[in-house]
Amino acid sequence: MASFLVQVSYTAEALSALIAKPQDRSGHVTKVIEKLGGKLIGSWLSFGDHDLVMIVEMPNNVGAAALALVAAAGGTCKSVKTTPLLTVAQGMSALRKAGTSGYEPITAAK
Repeated sequence: MASFLVQVSYTAEALSALIAKPQDRSGHVTKVIEKLGGKLIGSWLSFGDHDLVMIVEMPNNVGAAALALVAAAGGTCKSVKTTPLLTVAQGMSALRKAGTSGYEPITAAK
């Protein structure tokens, strides 16, 4: 399965509701991820640009997109950012493949 970093920022209304009545949503989110064919690896509350960070495994990009869509559709998230993650081995493979592409930048001297 593919791994993804999911970063969520809540709306002011959602944060107000959580402050008024704190709740652990990880059980519900885990069920949604599993129903979409994935697995929650971990989740953390954070501060700064994002309020919640998760690492999830999904069967493919379609599953990851479905997760982002349902999170955004609920109206409590002002942003949902999903980033595909590569293992170091996958990254090394991508680097080797890029090296064989024959690409020349616009600024390459001829």
